[in-house]
Amino acid sequence: MKALRRFTVRPQLPEPLEPLGALIRNLRWSWHPASKDLFADIDRQLWEQLEGDPLALLGAVSVARLQELAGDEDFLLRMRALSDDLGLYLSEPRWYQQQVAAGAEFPDAVGYFSMEFGLTEVLPNYSGGLGILAGDHLKSASDLGVPIIGVGLLYHFGYFWQSLSADGWQQEHYPAHDPQGLPIERVLDPEAGPGRQLTVSVSMPGGRTLAARVWLAQVGRVPLLLLDADIEENDDHLRQVTDRLYGGDQDHRIKQEILLGIGGVRAINAWCRITGHARPEVFHMNEGHAGFLGVERISELIAAEGVTFDEGLAAVRAGNVFTTHTPVPAGIDRFPVDLVRHYLDGDQHGRSRVLPGIEVERIVALGAEPDPSRFNMAHMGLRLGQRSNGVAKLHGVVSRNMFSGLYPGFEAEEVPIGSVTNGVHLPTWAAREMVEVAGEMADWQDLASASEWPAADRVPAARLWEIRRLLRSRLVDLARATVRRSYLQRGSTEAELDWTDSILDPDVLTIGFARRVSTYKRLTLMLRDPARLKQILLDRDHPVQIVVAGKAHPADEYGKRFMQEMVRFTDDPEIRHRIVFLPDYDMGMASVLCAGADVWLNNPIRPQEASGTSGMKAALNGALNLSISDGWWDELYDGHDGWTIPSANGVDDARRDELEASALYGLVESRVAPLFYQRDAAGVPQAWIDMVRHALAYLGPRVQATRMVRDYVTGYYGPAARYNRRVGQDLAVAKDLAAWKTRVAAAWPLVRVVNVDTSGIGTDPSLGNVMTVRAFVDLADLQPEDVEVQTVTGRVDEHEDLHDITTVPMSVLPAGAESVDPAEGFRFEAQLPLTRSGAVGYTVRVLPRHPLLVSPAELGLVTHA
Repeated sequence: MKALRRFTVRPQLPEPLEPLGALIRNLRWSWHPASKDLFADIDRQLWEQLEGDPLALLGAVSVARLQELAGDEDFLLRMRALSDDLGLYLSEPRWYQQQVAAGAEFPDAVGYFSMEFGLTEVLPNYSGGLGILAGDHLKSASDLGVPIIGVGLLYHFGYFWQSLSADGWQQEHYPAHDPQGLPIERVLDPEAGPGRQLTVSVSMPGGRTLAARVWLAQVGRVPLLLLDADIEENDDHLRQVTDRLYGGDQDHRIKQEILLGIGGVRAINAWCRITGHARPEVFHMNEGHAGFLGVERISELIAAEGVTFDEGLAAVRAGNVFTTHTPVPAGIDRFPVDLVRHYLDGDQHGRSRVLPGIEVERIVALGAEPDPSRFNMAHMGLRLGQRSNGVAKLHGVVSRNMFSGLYPGFEAEEVPIGSVTNGVHLPTWAAREMVEVAGEMADWQDLASASEWPAADRVPAARLWEIRRLLRSRLVDLARATVRRSYLQRGSTEAELDWTDSILDPDVLTIGFARRVSTYKRLTLMLRDPARLKQILLDRDHPVQIVVAGKAHPADEYGKRFMQEMVRFTDDPEIRHRIVFLPDYDMGMASVLCAGADVWLNNPIRPQEASGTSGMKAALNGALNLSISDGWWDELYDGHDGWTIPSANGVDDARRDELEASALYGLVESRVAPLFYQRDAAGVPQAWIDMVRHALAYLGPRVQATRMVRDYVTGYYGPAARYNRRVGQDLAVAKDLAAWKTRVAAAWPLVRVVNVDTSGIGTDPSLGNVMTVRAFVDLADLQPEDVEVQTVTGRVDEHEDLHDITTVPMSVLPAGAESVDPAEGFRFEAQLPLTRSGAVGYTVRVLPRHPLLVSPAELGLVTHA
């Protein structure tokens, strides 16, 4: 007989053990080794069996054991010391507070919205890179003292766990998760009555209401609010809104994103009211999924202050930050416009019932793209975000090109999208031994704020080599157990699997490849020439072994085929001891795999990898990267921290893959493997360890998520807070700015450059001459202070297109100046030194100008001569 529903009864701790509950409820334990050691000592066998889940451990351990621990003074002393240490961690001033004390103008709070958060494998609320990045963002914010409030959804089934069929096809399984069995707490609403959980609601079409209860995951100093729609107030259809991460169709997905954005803002408002926490001054949209938060905030202002939509947009946009993680248009959430209109549910006057006071078509316009039938969530994020960024320098370039259509008339490099390179949380992803090494290399500075690790030579080569051998051995042990378990799931018997006890070798060069299995990441590039790969794996003098892991999206048939091809290759008895596929890749497996690999392989199609942080995790453990020059590697490869696989873009896809696979094989055969096996008299590969030491010291401070969060604080959150205090919190300023934008937009179609003339360069222009450029501009109903007129010069090609442009502002001449004809408009003039030779061209353009514009391209308005 099957249970209709399951629930978890939390244990009652003896009074002396009460601090244990607080230690477990705060997820700092997930990156705090001493706390994990304490939990393990409760019952080591259960700790291993339950895969390091302290809440499950307390539910499984015997009452007798808890009573025994309640009388164990040594255990109680350790527990109290850890409780005191957690209290100090939560209260002492950290980097952020130190910066504020020194005069930095940072926000009182930041709202960080994401569709997924990868914090620990015992809270399975993530699928891959985006969620892991969001989890590392919160942990690093906690370490730095940044006052972030996270907002996400709590998924009843989470993402799937993965197994393989007999023929190597991915199979998905969706175990249900009881919130009471997760390391989260109910958020209580005293206004609703004693013991009542906080709920928020969002209107749905047809007069229905989607309600969601709010849970709290405490991530160190950072609260994470998670919305859960699986409650009695909802009908069966609406209860399923938070069933699966990235599951269902577009109808299901848009309901999730409406709940995240609109319900998330309502949850933050309610939680701040209940707790007295400062409300966010800055809202960070981690991808377009959270875009509806902007229109909810506009709706709030309309209701509370009676502002217009444009005034509300100016005020709300001031404090919004938008991050895109997508390097290709196919990765963006795009909904049918009619579906968006359906869920915004307009009344007879065209105003949304979901977002009162806003006309549905104003919201639709925020997500507009050239295809009028589609609503683009990234476009909405960019239009609602005063500041926007990609997640690596190269990805910033890609994003500026990809979204340049939103800023017609501007060069791609002028598109207002910057970049903050991703990072990873060192205490989460570095093995304990490597955290100790990092401390020594950083000369025992605070690793969360250290910008350099200057003492790398302090760590002996022999010690680094022993640590690397230890980490590799752990990976081998994990691989053997995982492969054995996988073959049993695929139908093998115990009697057939003796060979799994000897797969991989703890002394053989180990290459790791683990990530989401999608087309552009090219899992199977290494299989391009199977015979050559076999030779590399089985080389007598320089053997190589490869550990592969990853999941394909349940709807990605191509990804599943690539995975099946890889699994079938690893099934070959000739080489199955040298290459393995590990199913059900998660955070626990990733921490061992990234630490144990000697080389981390990354071979995406350039430039389709936005960042690719798995190689950063490996680097923090002393692995050397072997990668296509894409994502973060494009900017941080320095010639001594690994190897770059040459890209072959510009040829057809098959030829590109053939060339890049050949380059990969060649690097492993001629450079990577020989260097690894080049040993001194003590058996230490000195040249290899020299590279490892350099990679750790050089990349260590640069690939950390604490560096990333510091970059967000100083480059985005701080400026957004200052701008928001000037515009967003002063509605008179916001109204004036909105009125100015409306006036400029109305006049702009009539703005034109009437005439352009030059003088001063003679008949034979040469370097050093100064050219005077004059332009007469008809500004229609605008005034010179509303615009900036610029000369634009650059190298000119055969199509008369300008490249490598330089802009020089032009000054307006007073109406009474010589040769100024009022009938011809306003006269602007600039002196332009000729500083480059060759084919040079110039033009004149007119841009809107206002002291509160963050970027000249912000309005997407420009007029060229």
